[in-house]
Amino acid sequence: MKFCPKCGGVMVPVKQGGKVVLRCTRCGYTMEVGSSRELSVYRVTNVIEHSEKEKTIVISERDVKGLPITRDVVCPRCGWREAYYWVVQTRAADEPATRFFKCTKCGYVWREYD
Repeated sequence: MKFCPKCGGVMVPVKQGGKVVLRCTRCGYTMEVGSSRELSVYRVTNVIEHSEKEKTIVISERDVKGLPITRDVVCPRCGWREAYYWVVQTRAADEPATRFFKCTKCGYVWREYD
């Protein structure tokens, strides 16, 4: 891996004008590649694949509006007694699901296990 001589950022290979050059991810400085051996350092040899189980769930403000609300919990951060909630099977199928809560006042998210 090469680093930028100007700012120390990581140099990545990019195509420019029919040839491959190294460009800094921070400042945009470019330099020519000395040899194809030098370029082989940047080749990805292992591709990481994630299963559906490993993917992250992102709940945006738009998605929250459709979630049910409970008044049976207390927010650990602000003490408000109202939160959106949803349930996700985060562990094995023979174990109970995990309940997630998002405070309607401060937006803090926490989980609860059975």
